[in-house]
Amino acid sequence: MLRPSIFGESLFDDWMDDFPFGKEFEKAMFPAKDPLYGKHAKNMMKTDVRETDDAYEVDIDLPGFKKDEITAELNDGYITISAAKGLDKDEKDKKTGKYIRKERYAGSMSRSFYIGGGITQDEISAKYENGILQLKIPKKTDKAVAGKNYIAIEG
Repeated sequence: MLRPSIFGESLFDDWMDDFPFGKEFEKAMFPAKDPLYGKHAKNMMKTDVRETDDAYEVDIDLPGFKKDEITAELNDGYITISAAKGLDKDEKDKKTGKYIRKERYAGSMSRSFYIGGGITQDEISAKYENGILQLKIPKKTDKAVAGKNYIAIEG
């Protein structure tokens, strides 16, 4: 059966609950969804890496996030980018009516990249602008650097 959809998700996902075997049918036909961005979460944190003569430039798409919802951490040669979003569930709807569909959720996501042990957080520059986190990571040889180190994000 064809059902109307927006961005590949059915408009009637929540309405299936009212039908017999609605939940079982939905689970069988549609895989589990990521609570932050639905089944399209795989499209989040798309990353481009450019190599220059002296550095790697990394661009990570993080649309809809504010700078203070994003962290970049360097730990044992791995850089981990995390983004968390929370929605205020206690906020009352100022307009009359009820929601027919809600697609915005609270949740978090992260992605890690190995950049080597010879780089410290002071050598990495980070800037967040227009939904894109831009990192500039210098090229260096490996050396042992231990501990957690957070990277300041400009923007």
